[in-house]
Amino acid sequence: MNKYELPKKLKVISTYLLLATAPVLFATNVLAATPSQSYPDPLLTTPINPEAIDEGLEIDGYTQGVQAYIWGYPLVRMERIIREYIDVPNPKPATSYRAPLNQIGWARELATDTAKDMPTPNNDTAYMSSVVKLDEPYILTVPDTHDRYYVIDVFNMWQELEHYIGRRTTGTKAGKFALVPPGWKGTLPAGVQRLDVTTDKVWLWGRIRITQGEDLTAVHKLQDAFKLTPLSGKIHVNAKLDPMPEIGNDPLGFMTHLAFALKYNKVRAADEAMFAQFSRLGLTKDGFEPSKMFPAEKKGLLKGLEDGPKAVVSAFPYSSSVRNGWDWAPNNDNFGFNYPLRSLITGPYLGGNGQKEAMYPIRYTDADGQVLTGKNQYSIHFKKAPPVNAFWSVTIYDEQSKMLVSNELNRFKIGSDTQGFKVNADGSFDILIQNKKPAGKAVSNWLPAPKGNFYLILRLYQPNDAILSGEYALPQVERVK
Repeated sequence: MNKYELPKKLKVISTYLLLATAPVLFATNVLAATPSQSYPDPLLTTPINPEAIDEGLEIDGYTQGVQAYIWGYPLVRMERIIREYIDVPNPKPATSYRAPLNQIGWARELATDTAKDMPTPNNDTAYMSSVVKLDEPYILTVPDTHDRYYVIDVFNMWQELEHYIGRRTTGTKAGKFALVPPGWKGTLPAGVQRLDVTTDKVWLWGRIRITQGEDLTAVHKLQDAFKLTPLSGKIHVNAKLDPMPEIGNDPLGFMTHLAFALKYNKVRAADEAMFAQFSRLGLTKDGFEPSKMFPAEKKGLLKGLEDGPKAVVSAFPYSSSVRNGWDWAPNNDNFGFNYPLRSLITGPYLGGNGQKEAMYPIRYTDADGQVLTGKNQYSIHFKKAPPVNAFWSVTIYDEQSKMLVSNELNRFKIGSDTQGFKVNADGSFDILIQNKKPAGKAVSNWLPAPKGNFYLILRLYQPNDAILSGEYALPQVERVK
């Protein structure tokens, strides 16, 4: 649109609106004489002229831009991340779980400070990843793990957790599970459990328990027994994903990627009305056409995309709770229409379990509300171990990188399996957190901290009812003075 066309068009529009609304404005003035009929109505006194409409377009672009970001971020993030996770490095590090499309990839070791694929990785389980393009149903075969903890989460392309396979839900006996794409009609073999999914691609994100110091031979044997095969038995050797468009530093690049992702993922019926609003931004089911926007609308959109991440973060205080200084993250099992929460989880908490599978209380400050830093020493006193049906751990992360902290002991957490960990006769114990290695026996309960700021995550796998109900209270993080 030529920038000189806008004032002329707006002049025609504003003239028409003034003529059309004159009776309404007159009636309003008459009614205003009657006190009982007088209500504030800013719209009736808002001018309709090119300047006001231009300002309104910018506001509309901003509003819709923020909403487009909040709504579309999970889809964009997932389409980006699955392409990363099928790009296998050579050589492949032992902590990497990447695998080609429609194949299973396992990390062969626990994550350490060198593992950079995933923010806030755990140090309790080996990760598994598999991106599956469901041209037909795929059969996931799992071995008998003999009660060893494992879980495989089935995520759709909106990062919504649709199914669990593992110790808590399906048990640890051997089994077969069919991942069935939308609209597929057919018959599955006997003994195969059907798992319907809502998108044509899914991301399998798994974990298998590794205890500290154990021989990994048995773990690797179990990992190798997990199989993924197409129902037809025909391997799709040419299966691939189209590359994401190159966007460089284009400030509208997010919209380009969102339009690309929507080519492969239908807008749900419940979202149709909201999605229709984005047409004013040039986004439709046919793609993204920024040239269709008025200049003021585009200006607002750019600012909206810039502020979108801040709007997403606003979901945290509404969706989490703080108990005794610990932030209890929200439940990831059912986002409903809470799009900010869905985006928040998809970002820094990508791949997180729902609360019945695991809970992740986070700690950023000490008992006095001061930010945790390696300049200080801290202690956490547990009266007894957290009540879980699987295992627990307290893991420390660098605040800036959100990664595990390098240290001389290669100890990244204190947990159920920490070797040499000292527990008192009454079942209580203390965790010492500081940067400098303590002297003597205190080192057995030392969780090494970085020199700068850090945060803690307490992982509670298969939490019991006392945790789920909020009855269980976590201890304070006390600064040692």
